[in-house]
Amino acid sequence: MFKEDYDIQIVGLQVYGDSEDDRGRIALSTTGTYSERGAARFIAYKEYDEEDPRISHTAILKVEPDKVTMSRTGSGTRLILERGRRHLCLYDTGFGSMSVGIFTSELESTLSPAGGRLNVKYTLDIDSALSSSNELEVEIRPRGKRRLAP
Repeated sequence: MFKEDYDIQIVGLQVYGDSEDDRGRIALSTTGTYSERGAARFIAYKEYDEEDPRISHTAILKVEPDKVTMSRTGSGTRLILERGRRHLCLYDTGFGSMSVGIFTSELESTLSPAGGRLNVKYTLDIDSALSSSNELEVEIRPRGKRRLAP
């Protein structure tokens, strides 16, 4: 069973050009699970289909020292973000899968058994051509606890 006992805040920033119109921001506030196995911490939450909210997939972030693996059940998506390295990864668009290059320039984690933050900066490329620069911020805390100070 999926016990949603943690509050999860996710903010994603994307820059794919020079103008203000070439920027995107997504913010998600949800509940999910948070656990630890060995040196890895796992954050899991449900993502709902925009067209049919009855359909959901579980997103999983596996956080290790200097590495985050992002995957989604029911799809072939598996993104590897490892500080200082470029990985070729499979990304499912919903209309098909494609290979993307991901280079992670920064990865900081203050995750502890009580929750914390994860910050990642990375670039995406398609056929070795820069597609976008991205930032991902994840904050996790036990349900009902106050947000962490900035």
